[in-house]
Amino acid sequence: QVQLVESGGGLVQAGGSLRLSCATSGRASSWERMAWFRQAPGKERDFVAAINRYGGSTYYADSVKGRFTITRDNGQNAVYLDMNSLRPEDTAVYYCAADQRLGLRTTISSYEFWGQGTQVTVSS
Repeated sequence: QVQLVESGGGLVQAGGSLRLSCATSGRASSWERMAWFRQAPGKERDFVAAINRYGGSTYYADSVKGRFTITRDNGQNAVYLDMNSLRPEDTAVYYCAADQRLGLRTTISSYEFWGQGTQVTVSS
């Protein structure tokens, strides 16, 4: 049974930082691509960032580029999202996703496994 469990969400003031973690069951190195998505209330789930198997390639949504950093530690079976300069519009439930197929992708259908999400709230 594959499990992805997010943690690290919370309430932070605008301009602050948070680090999200996603713990995976099994070997994280088996996931060719991992990603973070987010969903704000009443909105669709949107792509945030993706990383390939060994972390050598990453891709970001324009809205977070330069502020967020995705990394992974296959030895710890985990992927992380460091979020800096947070804005109220970053408020959302953040989801970790993983897939065994090659190539970085930004669509929901490109990821087979998902976590339950962690809430991030940025106050103004």
